[in-house]
Amino acid sequence: MDFERFDMKKPPVRTKWFLKPLTVLLSAPDNIKHKNKLTKNNCDGLKPPYVLLCNHNAFMDFKVATKVIYPHCANYVVAIDGFIGREKLLRDVGCICKRKFTNDITLIRQLRRVIQNGDIAVIYPEARYSLCGTTAVLPESLGKLCKLLKAPVASLICHGHHVNSPFWNTKDRGVKGTEAELTYLFSPEELSELSVDEINRKLVSAFQYDDFRWQKEKGIKITYPKRAEGLHKVLYQCPDCQAEYHMSSEGVQLKCESCGKTWTMTELGELKADSGETEFSHIPDWYEWERENVRREVENGTYSTGKMQITVDSLPNAKRFIRLGEGEMTHDMNGFHISGKTADGEVFTMVKTVPSLYSCHIEYEYLGKHGDCVDLNTLEDTWYIYPHDCDFSVTKMALATEELFFKHKRDTGKEIKPGLA
Repeated sequence: MDFERFDMKKPPVRTKWFLKPLTVLLSAPDNIKHKNKLTKNNCDGLKPPYVLLCNHNAFMDFKVATKVIYPHCANYVVAIDGFIGREKLLRDVGCICKRKFTNDITLIRQLRRVIQNGDIAVIYPEARYSLCGTTAVLPESLGKLCKLLKAPVASLICHGHHVNSPFWNTKDRGVKGTEAELTYLFSPEELSELSVDEINRKLVSAFQYDDFRWQKEKGIKITYPKRAEGLHKVLYQCPDCQAEYHMSSEGVQLKCESCGKTWTMTELGELKADSGETEFSHIPDWYEWERENVRREVENGTYSTGKMQITVDSLPNAKRFIRLGEGEMTHDMNGFHISGKTADGEVFTMVKTVPSLYSCHIEYEYLGKHGDCVDLNTLEDTWYIYPHDCDFSVTKMALATEELFFKHKRDTGKEIKPGLA
């Protein structure tokens, strides 16, 4: 399979002067529409070059970041699928390509160059949209990266973007009064004095957020009549009968097709059982309950998807997806194993062991193509893997990937630090 590969080593481009105001103009309508409010904390001495670490809930995050950094130049770390069909444009506005959840030394060189250029390095360290509006695990290497870059570090934490346009149903709900907090976290002198562990602890603390709690505290009502549709992608297990993969959603209602129990999503983003006990009114609590159940399977050594029939698309470059072929995938206590054949009969395989992957990226109904998928990466390729003709949840696979990694750390005597992998 000899495909043209994306040139990851091409130096980052400083944003073209004529594109800087254009990016702000394109971002302005949504920033105005949602009446985004920016709060600055300890930012008097913050000026380029610096590292800007942002949380990730929706595409709106980029628009707020664009407003925050203007008129300065910035380079954004962006996943390769963001470059499809628009590589030149994204390079010209300063984007740097990254394949998710890979250890890419080239990226470190690129970020160093950004700092040397006197610009802002914008990084989304969670590396994917939050599934339910709460913090995703951060890589333990983040603190080390900050020390290596020897530049000031700030965080940009946005609130309201998940409840306005959740990953599981991205329809804009028109939420007004979204918020963003820009915080100066470390000066270069502080980075040199602090240990990596001390830096990471502060980073984890800075990245604590919960969009559904924020919505309730602000009293923001969302009247969108289909506000619960898609939520079953995240909440895949029924807390009443314990059945997996039989949840559905329509309108404002979540339903277990196995036992028939239903819940209504209120205008304040809470869940209420239509009869009987409300097991979890706070959506992230339901999600964390699912994680606990997955952790139990992992600890017992019983976690496995079994063999799943799959369709695999490859993204070796930013031109288009290439149909690789049909095959089988297993995700179990040993990690991911994918094998299959192309239409020409050529065999393809990918193995992602547990120690090699602290988390994974998933998509729901990706591009309206084949349904939900897991995407797994090497330094040269990205495979979009679509299971079919079986019961499954890519959310469970994502949770299991993290819990398997944590078990590996425990088994090898490595310290597990809260919020880090």
